[in-house]
Amino acid sequence: MDLDVLFLGTAGSAPTARRGLPATLVRRGGDRLLFDCGEGTQRQLVRSTGLIELEEVFLTHFHADHILGLPGMLKTFSLRQRERSLTVYGPAGLERLFRFLAPLIGKSTFDVELVELEPNDELERDGYRIAAYEVDHGPSALGYALVEAPRPGHFDPDRARELGVAPGPDFGRLQRGETVNGVAPEQVMGERRRGRKVVLAGDGAPSEMTRLVAYGADLLVHEATFLEEEAERAAETRHSTARGAAELAAAAEVHTLALNHVSTRYGGGQVRDEARQAFERVIVPRDFDVVEIPFPERGEPVHVRADDARPVPAG
Repeated sequence: MDLDVLFLGTAGSAPTARRGLPATLVRRGGDRLLFDCGEGTQRQLVRSTGLIELEEVFLTHFHADHILGLPGMLKTFSLRQRERSLTVYGPAGLERLFRFLAPLIGKSTFDVELVELEPNDELERDGYRIAAYEVDHGPSALGYALVEAPRPGHFDPDRARELGVAPGPDFGRLQRGETVNGVAPEQVMGERRRGRKVVLAGDGAPSEMTRLVAYGADLLVHEATFLEEEAERAAETRHSTARGAAELAAAAEVHTLALNHVSTRYGGGQVRDEARQAFERVIVPRDFDVVEIPFPERGEPVHVRADDARPVPAG
């Protein structure tokens, strides 16, 4: 099952020539999950994957740089005569937001379902769940964690034969967790293998809740709006410095930290260099970069740069 993260917009509150406003697409198998939808997101999709008919959009909060691409994208879907429904998730206040946006969106050819999430709400999916949690960026701001279910261990067919189980349907029953002719699954199955975890923290200051949710994550996507020279400003606005995000990643023992929400004040190299003083496995993706996340036993996350499509170990 493939899992990757496509960075559609990595800028802070204002776009630049090379960075669009916040939007991140998580792809797992056939699922396409869009997190935030800053101005210009549909064009970023057109330039990368094509304007796919998304089924789910997750908003972290309602600041303009994270939502203003949504009315235009929904309008385009209607112009294409879309019929399939779309669900938008977000914190409390989502329905009120859409009442304000309604004149911009106009009449829709499809249903838009709005689901307001509270911290600690979980959405069950096939083989994984999406958990919302509270972040430190005002009263209505969420981060999201995609957490895969543990997977069965490797099946040992030779051991099964030794114990008298014949190849065929009984092998499948053992792998599904059934006892066959007195042989229990744990006698022929290796230890369960952990699933993957991706955490998208949205905007916010480093917090204990993010540390707990992100513990052991394969990839943590965290903002880095400021450098330490403006730590006071970061605290006032409930944003993060690059070093603060890196210290959190180290405490959470994540594998890779991806820093986004990059301010026009700084270049990506400055942000990366400060973060690496506290945590080595840091990347600062540009728009259209991808992080591929294989199962742990198959290798480490890989950062694929859009400008040369050259895969390198993430961090």
